[in-house]
Amino acid sequence: QVQVVESGGGLVQAGGSLRLSCAASGIFFSINDMGWYRQAPGEQRELVAGITSGGTTNYGDSVKGRFIISRDNAKNTVYLQMNSLRPEDTTVYYCNAGAKVAKFSSCRHYWGQGTQVTVTS
Repeated sequence: QVQVVESGGGLVQAGGSLRLSCAASGIFFSINDMGWYRQAPGEQRELVAGITSGGTTNYGDSVKGRFIISRDNAKNTVYLQMNSLRPEDTTVYYCNAGAKVAKFSSCRHYWGQGTQVTVTS
């Protein structure tokens, strides 16, 4: 089983910064792509940022230039540095990790429980 646990959410004023962390743990052969998503009430979950095991990144249009995703492969951890936060960034952020439980198994994706980010104006 693979567990994904986020941390680092909280309350911040507009223009401020927060750093989210997400660690994958459990029994697995490898962690592949990792990413951050967010979902506002009544909306679909959307990609915030993703990163491959090799370090290739991609971002949602609304966060480009403000958020930075990075990872520490040795710790199976992904980070999301969020700068210039806006009230519209307020929502729950979810971490997703792609993992293979064995060398020749398919990659499955696992979700964390989510962490709340609230940006006040």
